[in-house]
Amino acid sequence: MPLPIISESRLLAIADIHGYHEELLLLLQKASYNPLKDQLILLGDYIDADEPATWRSLSIIKQLASEGAKALLGNQELKLLAAERRDKRLSLPHQQWLQSLPFYHLDRTYLFVHAGIRPGIPLAKQSHKDLTEIRDGFIYEKLTLQDECQPYVIIFGHTPTFKLKVQPGELWHGDRRIAIDTGAKHGYRLTLLDLTSKLSYSCSTASTSRGGHMRITSLPPHI
Repeated sequence: MPLPIISESRLLAIADIHGYHEELLLLLQKASYNPLKDQLILLGDYIDADEPATWRSLSIIKQLASEGAKALLGNQELKLLAAERRDKRLSLPHQQWLQSLPFYHLDRTYLFVHAGIRPGIPLAKQSHKDLTEIRDGFIYEKLTLQDECQPYVIIFGHTPTFKLKVQPGELWHGDRRIAIDTGAKHGYRLTLLDLTSKLSYSCSTASTSRGGHMRITSLPPHI
């Protein structure tokens, strides 16, 4: 598939990088990401809190945020912050930066969040645990007309899409919901979603083909 011609500001999103920062940068390059023009949303779980080798990703994410990207907290970052009250391997600047990050972001017709929301509860009253850890209580519950989040399409990660009965490495979409954790942590794929151009960019995270098998895929028209 030929590379698209970029002619307008785009809304991009990626989730659950889990230390695969080289693959993240590769996808941004393939998508011709321009931080002066495009809005990038990073949905959390940049690391595995129990794997200090993955913490290098925080510097990349912090740099992207300094250039205009919106970074959200995931459950792995919360776990790291909790552990760092006892273990001081996390630098103070990274710790302070993580503590400043929000749990969700609204942009255009989309709500971005790491794990999801608890239907029926206003955004301001959502618990940090639900925003970073909820699964079935969000994915399979209907949003009612009374729901504050009902007008938005919710873009989320946390739950690998292969657990939602799609092929490993593929996006999942349901009722006003799009799951974009395509299993990078599990050796499947890391995916960058372009909501403006209706494209996804993905590459392998398998140990034998990291960054390989690049795909640019058109999204279904209703997404």
